[in-house]
Amino acid sequence: METSRAEYTKHIQEVVYTPDAHLGFGWHVWREMARELIQSRELMWRLFLRDLSARYRQSVFGYVWAVMPAIVTVVTFTYLKSSGTLPIGETNIPYPAYVLLGMSVWQLFATGLTRTTQSLVQARDIITKINFARETLVLAAFGESIFNFLIRIVLIGVVFAWFRVVPAWTIIFVPFVLIPLALMTVGFGFILSIANGVFRDIGNSLTLVLTFAMFLTPVIYPPPTQWPKVLINYLNPISPFIIATRDLITKGTLSQPDELLWVSVFSLIVFLVAWRIFHLAMPRIAERV
Repeated sequence: METSRAEYTKHIQEVVYTPDAHLGFGWHVWREMARELIQSRELMWRLFLRDLSARYRQSVFGYVWAVMPAIVTVVTFTYLKSSGTLPIGETNIPYPAYVLLGMSVWQLFATGLTRTTQSLVQARDIITKINFARETLVLAAFGESIFNFLIRIVLIGVVFAWFRVVPAWTIIFVPFVLIPLALMTVGFGFILSIANGVFRDIGNSLTLVLTFAMFLTPVIYPPPTQWPKVLINYLNPISPFIIATRDLITKGTLSQPDELLWVSVFSLIVFLVAWRIFHLAMPRIAERV
């Protein structure tokens, strides 16, 4: 009996369980993260519909609010430029169309970052009660920014038709520029949503920071070409996306292809690193949100 028991024990594979074994850095962890996200796609869609309905419910103007900030900005800066108050250089298309195009891309980032930063705090009641992939909250919040951007595309088409601006055929490549921008936005949203869950000052100050950052981005003016103002394009990771979008739609060629390539790689790295940090930190942060 002792001999048979020893032989049986010898063939048993020893398994050691350690705390937080799922928090490693192997490829299996990434597969698990992706699997959880895919399984939560229906929940993500329902959260998106819930947030969208709640935002525009009992609103007189409804979805007009999706384009109202862009319209106000275009009208304001068009007046300031025409009156000579702001010394804005000449643009290759009529200035209202130029600003509207830049504002639409900027608001995809700014609105998306604001929504994703607030996503965990606004859903704190279900975070502590239901077990699900918390990434769905951030992605559903960014979905609202995508929805608003699609509405603004219609407005851009109307303005382009009014000023008889014919887009270049390279407009078909614009989605490949906006995808890295979306990854960067969601990546920053992962980090800021965690920080905002611990320190509410993050969400409260974000609007002020984004307003200041807009004036450091070539949204309402052509990108500077003289030193040292040109540093704005090199140090601001959003500038290449706005410049590339305008180039593909109005010029048919990229004026800064190298900057776009590097910032796209940077966006992918930000997204992956931030997603991993979010996945690691969420079990500990959920109770503090």
